[in-house]
Amino acid sequence: MRITISKENYLKAIAEAQSEGQVVKAVTLTRWLHVSAPAVTMAIKRLKRDGLIRVDEDGRIALTPAGCEIANRLLNRHHLIERMLTEIFGLEWYKVHDEAEQLEHAVSTDFERKLVEKLGNGGACPHGNLVGMDSPEARRQRGLRPLDEAPPGDRLVVASVFERDRAFLEHLDGLGIRPGTELTISAALGTHGLPESILLETCGRAVTVARPAAAKIWVRSVGANR
Repeated sequence: MRITISKENYLKAIAEAQSEGQVVKAVTLTRWLHVSAPAVTMAIKRLKRDGLIRVDEDGRIALTPAGCEIANRLLNRHHLIERMLTEIFGLEWYKVHDEAEQLEHAVSTDFERKLVEKLGNGGACPHGNLVGMDSPEARRQRGLRPLDEAPPGDRLVVASVFERDRAFLEHLDGLGIRPGTELTISAALGTHGLPESILLETCGRAVTVARPAAAKIWVRSVGANR
């Protein structure tokens, strides 16, 4: 069976969407990969034929063990490349995801081995995310929660952020928010009793984060174990 770049991208997208707690269907992949619905339909047929995914009667897509193996291999390469770009070359943290998306398919096994020797296995990427297929449930078990769930007065540390949106990452960087940043919830702002944004104090200044953006930021209490 020939594993093409297209197949790798689909398998990795399924794993990434699942790690964000999404139910993966064809429409999920259309949105995630910015491709047409007919292209996704054909890709699903090929992946199912090759035994890399399962599709249930409701259209939910799950990786088979063989599909998981390929997705994990690509996720690990992506993780190593992101770390290389920041830790060795000093590229800004909000730029490395897009660069790694381009480089991950070109990395040889020998080069990947050298990266492991240089950087080590595991650890967090520049966005605070762990290598492999994480999940919201696993994050909560580690004591993390989304920022939009934190009440006023809480002192928090940013643990990880959603990394697949360059504009979102640049926005956070402009606010001074990144993994490791300490912040305090000042208030929830909104109208008619429905909070629409969160007022934070970080780095000695007040900033406002929209609630949908706050839902993409995972935090832990100050002093909590990593």
